Amino acid sequence: MREYKVVVLGSGGVGKSALTVQFVTGTFIEKYDPTIEDFYRKEIEVDCSPSVLEILDTAGTEQFASMRDLYIKNGQGFILVYSLVNQQSFQDIKPMRDQIVRVKRYEKVPLILVGNKVDLESEREVLSAEGRALAQEWGCPFMETSAKSKTMVDELFAEIVRQMNYASLPEKQDQCCTTCVVQ
Repeated sequence: MREYKVVVLGSGGVGKSALTVQFVTGTFIEKYDPTIEDFYRKEIEVDCSPSVLEILDTAGTEQFASMRDLYIKNGQGFILVYSLVNQQSFQDIKPMRDQIVRVKRYEKVPLILVGNKVDLESEREVLSAEGRALAQEWGCPFMETSAKSKTMVDELFAEIVRQMNYASLPEKQDQCCTTCVVQ
């Protein structure tokens, strides 16, 4: 069984812990309690292949930003989360991706851009088109999720496994392997 190290990054209060706990335990954390660092393990089957995810839920507050290099160095896949009801959290995500590329010394790191809190549509500050455009610029998948309503949460973690699997395939010149395409 393959093990994957996934790092969840984003500003404080965007729902990193809520997404992670919803995925691991199936429950929604209502109360916001700033995380320093939490570690979770969960078995998951993606495309008929069993895997173990080691998920590092990181601090969003700036006082722990210095620890980020270490998380990034050890991580294999990254989930970059912003709150779609907070424009600043969307801006904050860009330097985090730059940091990942700098630490990994590789442009094509497995990552997913996530706009969380889609259940708060009436309070939206970041348009889907903005998230999609940024993900396209970075060459990564984009998803909008809700930890509260469990919208796209399981799909998010399955997709990061696919991204890590794809990244670990031997380099092929832009050929898609038809055996791995999910219908």
